[in-house]
Amino acid sequence: MNIFAETIAWLTNPKNWAGSGGIPTRLLEHLQYSGLVLLIAAAIAVPIGLYIGHTGRGRVVAVAVAGALRALPTLGLLVLFALLAGSGLMPPVWALVILTVPPLLAGTYAGISSVDATVVDAARAMGMTELQILFRVELPNGLQVMFGGIRTAVLQVIATVSVVAYLPLGGLGRYLFDGLVLQDFPRMLGGSLLIAGLAIAVDLVLAGVQRLVISPGLTLDSSGRQKAADDLTATVPAGAAVQGGTS
Repeated sequence: MNIFAETIAWLTNPKNWAGSGGIPTRLLEHLQYSGLVLLIAAAIAVPIGLYIGHTGRGRVVAVAVAGALRALPTLGLLVLFALLAGSGLMPPVWALVILTVPPLLAGTYAGISSVDATVVDAARAMGMTELQILFRVELPNGLQVMFGGIRTAVLQVIATVSVVAYLPLGGLGRYLFDGLVLQDFPRMLGGSLLIAGLAIAVDLVLAGVQRLVISPGLTLDSSGRQKAADDLTATVPAGAAVQGGTS
């Protein structure tokens, strides 16, 4: 029996779908770890990205820091945090947060920065405050680019959360490390397929959410951005437009 047939047999074995070490339990643990990492990383990266994208300040520093963080080895960072902070869930979570912040940060400020300056100027001419411009103009128009960073971060987290099993903790990575120790290659391949399947399923869900929350009229091409700018400018009273242009 080849390894692929053995892997299918392992995946379809009812014993592997029951108990505390069963696939549903490991899948839920994997999702819980991933969700916690993404929640903490988003709380850090999104506000900073919104500020940088809106004001343009600190962009060079943000790019440099994001690039440096992306270069850090995942397993090495995980072991370092475990040695410094001890055992438990939070050391690996914080290690993964550090690696998740860069794509979220880059996606957020790139999305806000991608909004056509004409649209922003028209919003200011209408008398909008900076917060109103950010949340009513830049954020809705930059969502399409931002979702690219979000989806990249989610896929990265789902893939790398597997390393928490090294400490050891749960999740689908448990099958990879246990299979390596036991030389059980069908278990390792089965675990890899489960992780890949989970990543694909979550990405499809995010793609559906993206289609729901982003207006069909928003496109990344210049003509689409210009059309949005023209539509917004058309709503500005003539006097306000003159004031905005001469201020």
